[in-house]
Amino acid sequence: MALAGAVAVLALALGATLATGHRGQRMVAAIGSGIDNRFGAAGFRLKTIEVQGASPMATADIVKAAGVYRNQPMLGLDLDGLRQNVQRVGWVKEARVVRLLPDTLVVSVVEHRQLAVWQHAGRQFVIDDHGQVIKEADPARFATLPLVVGEGAADHAPEILPVIAQRPRLIGQMDALVRVDDRRWDVRMKDGSLIQLPADGVDAALMQLERLDQRSRVLELGFDRIDLRNPDVISVRPRQVQALQTQTYALPTAAGL
Repeated sequence: MALAGAVAVLALALGATLATGHRGQRMVAAIGSGIDNRFGAAGFRLKTIEVQGASPMATADIVKAAGVYRNQPMLGLDLDGLRQNVQRVGWVKEARVVRLLPDTLVVSVVEHRQLAVWQHAGRQFVIDDHGQVIKEADPARFATLPLVVGEGAADHAPEILPVIAQRPRLIGQMDALVRVDDRRWDVRMKDGSLIQLPADGVDAALMQLERLDQRSRVLELGFDRIDLRNPDVISVRPRQVQALQTQTYALPTAAGL
């Protein structure tokens, strides 16, 4: 009976809309809550919300942002408003919201990829692959992500990290990437040593480092500092305390490669 009454009211509202134009629309708005309540009485109330495509850490934030509650009338849900609320969540790149009658709401999302932990001004943040902060993410739960440090590090991390990731021997010993004067990077190693990268030509500089490592196993033997800022010369400061003099390695010519 409740469902039949709701259908009758809905048909009446549609008829009024066709007959009177904008006045009919106002009539529909005025009786909308009544229709929703009739369908609610017939069982069209929210019982389940399904979140698809989200990690367990993101799901709770997505449900909270949706702002729906159990037994809420299904037909009264503003799906576009719900989608916009979900897309404001830092985890979420894209969202789609679908109403499955009689009682289920499906929220399907595409998450931003977590790229790194950014340390700046004494605080840490998780950033995505566009350098944007995922405000809901707890950095303590992302210990396996690379650490980038300093002013501008978040903005430029998407450029440097794919280059570093191509070099497993280097990234396996890397502790952090430190942004220097927001123009270049230092690679801080787990043993405290430092690799100074140039402002431009980072990939070429790292190729030079790879050649040096193949010849001398410098990454394995250890060092205090490697300076790659000069494209013509690699300067290596040995780790031994007594060795105060910096060693230099002239790069081979193109014919010698």
